[in-house]
Amino acid sequence: MKPIVVSVLFFLTVAMSAQAEEALSVTPEQTWDTVQEQGDNLLFIDVRDPVEIMFIGFTDAVDRNIPFQLVDRTRWNDEKGVFAMDINEDFVAQVDAALKEKGLTRDSLIITMCRSGSARGKPSADYLLERGFTNVKYIDNGFQGSTVKEGEKKGFRVQNGWQNSGLPWSTKANPEKIYRP
Repeated sequence: MKPIVVSVLFFLTVAMSAQAEEALSVTPEQTWDTVQEQGDNLLFIDVRDPVEIMFIGFTDAVDRNIPFQLVDRTRWNDEKGVFAMDINEDFVAQVDAALKEKGLTRDSLIITMCRSGSARGKPSADYLLERGFTNVKYIDNGFQGSTVKEGEKKGFRVQNGWQNSGLPWSTKANPEKIYRP
């Protein structure tokens, strides 16, 4: 009886740790190098709302823009002073389709990128891991980077992130890669 209990406990521990797995971060530079070296073997997705991309910028290094959350312009979030955002109900299906288009599977490397890395980058990567994808990472500090805490540029996103790392980006989005419902 004791070996059975030990086996069951071991199985439960492994199963619970697999469910608690969190996505690991990568830097913009690490992502750029990986895209250059293994671009055909990974899916790099920008998970921002396409309107945000239109105003902030875009890198053509991404395979596709698949928003994790979409802005709902009919609802206002008083606490944050912004429009409400809801999870894109088709996010997983759209990621699956993008993987299939590249001949990849849910075990292939997926890298997500949002504006800052924390609001949608990491949550979108964790969301995919929770739904059976096995190798998902997110870009730390995202596309635009984090805000400066002091000095003349306090509050501006002028440090780290893709945009501030000297990597290629543009104010124009690639219409073939941008999300369209």
